[in-house]
Amino acid sequence: MHTSARTPTTDMEVTSIRLEQELKDKLKEIAGNQGYQALIRDVLWNYVQQKSGEWKPRFSRIDIRASMVATAQQEERCVLTGQLIQSQEPMLLGLVSNGDIVPLSTESLAG
Repeated sequence: MHTSARTPTTDMEVTSIRLEQELKDKLKEIAGNQGYQALIRDVLWNYVQQKSGEWKPRFSRIDIRASMVATAQQEERCVLTGQLIQSQEPMLLGLVSNGDIVPLSTESLAG
């Protein structure tokens, strides 16, 4: 994950955010031992990187166990190349080892 090697928590600025109890419970469930605050930081950093063009791949071709053809219903970013996939463009959906389905550009698995 992104924040673990980034900044020690003692060097971080304290920020208050209000979350619905159900959302907080879901975040805690998903985060497990990582902690939900670290998960929130990772989600926010991923969002900032995608929107700012500083995106870095989280997966490699070896992580993709299977793929299927799809059509993007909204703007997506390929997890292998960072290529932007526009709404209604052809794309692939890749199954990774943890069971997640991730967006892939049609060229990302070629060659």
